[in-house]
Amino acid sequence: METGSPLNTGTTGEESAQPEWIGLPPGLLRMRRLLLVVWLGLLALALGLLLGLIAGPVWAAFALLPLALIAWGWVLLGRNWRSWRYAERADDLLISRGVLWREETVVPYGRMQLVEVTSGPVERHFGLASVQLHTAAAATDSTIPGLDPAEAERLRDRLSELGEARSAGL
Repeated sequence: METGSPLNTGTTGEESAQPEWIGLPPGLLRMRRLLLVVWLGLLALALGLLLGLIAGPVWAAFALLPLALIAWGWVLLGRNWRSWRYAERADDLLISRGVLWREETVVPYGRMQLVEVTSGPVERHFGLASVQLHTAAAATDSTIPGLDPAEAERLRDRLSELGEARSAGL
């Protein structure tokens, strides 16, 4: 183990290596894109009908604006989905996200108070679940969305086990 380096965090060379990042499954991207198309498509249809009936067919062309938002949102959702990733390390869990403003959260296993798996009706329809991590400090609470339910349960069980083992010494 190297010592004396100002960047040394007290970990071994194996632990200080780059973490193995895991991205989110594509089901989350499909779900979000479908919701985008459905909601903005319905808005475009309603806006086109309303403007066509009230102001005339020329004004109904403004209904194309939500369709342009679909194209823009499609690209942004893809970039956002690619930015989400997590890594399990020896003493903590890393969660990284964000396109313009990158945010990396470090959740120490010993500080975890509650790890839960949630899945709303839309998520269940797409076969997805989210893992929510609660700590004593609300600022470090985190969520990993859009996981396969089996992976979410595995992660919950592993994090709970590691959290109990790390907090036993406190």
